[in-house]
Order: sequence, then structure tokens, then C-alpha cells
Amino acid sequence: MRVVIDTNVFIGACLGRGAANAVVAACLQGRCTPLMGAALFAEYEDVMGRTPLFQACRLDAGEREELLDVFLSRCEWTRVYCLWRPDLRDEADNHLVELAVAGAAECIVTRNLRDLRAMELRFPALRVVTPEAFLEDI
Repeated sequence: MRVVIDTNVFIGACLGRGAANAVVAACLQGRCTPLMGAALFAEYEDVMGRTPLFQACRLDAGEREELLDVFLSRCEWTRVYCLWRPDLRDEADNHLVELAVAGAAECIVTRNLRDLRAMELRFPALRVVTPEAFLEDI
């Protein structure tokens, strides 16, 4: 199963949150194939650099960096050649849909259902799901 893992899910895994943790573990175990593109990679790097976000984190900075490196090694790099602009409420989230379409992903795993499900341009084969719903699928 090809999936796009939103940044909020990866950060949730770093913070030790159950379902997010299990989603990232499933990626590391090869139970699904996470897609990665330039925009999502830049977002991961940006958010991982926000030190105050990780004050209550179970992982130190080095461990978080190592987890990201291992996760990236399991990702399939996907180039986005066509910008679909699904017109999401948060313009900064459009890249998730574009990556999913470019990589033929079955779903986007996110905690941001409200914004992502409100896209005007629909892709019938693409589902937007929570980490909990994703875990039920695999």
C-alpha cells in the first residue's frame, strides 16, 4: 500500500503518541510504502527543527534525527510534475494531495481531516484517513 504520511503523524510518532507511532512503525516494517517529495521533505525538516515542539519528547534530538533518517530510507522518492491545486483551506497542504496523486497513493494519513477532506478537486481513488483508521486497513 502506497501512502503519504503527513508531518503531524510523524511528529506524533516522535512524541510517542500511540496510533501515530504504530503508523510509522508499519512504514519501517515494510507493511506500507510511504511516499516522499521535495515539499513534504522540506516540511519535515522545518518542523523537526522546532526545538520547543519537542520539550516533552521521549526522544532526544539525535534520536529524532536517526528516526527521520531511517524513515526516509523506507520512503519512495516521488517527483511531482503536475500541480493539481486541489484548493484546500490551507494552501500549504496542497502538496500532500499532489504527492499522493503523483505517486498513486491509496491514502493520506493525517490528523488534519477537516482541511484535507474539504478539497474542491476530488480524486476518487484517494482517501484521507486518521492514523487509527489507517491501522485498521493494514
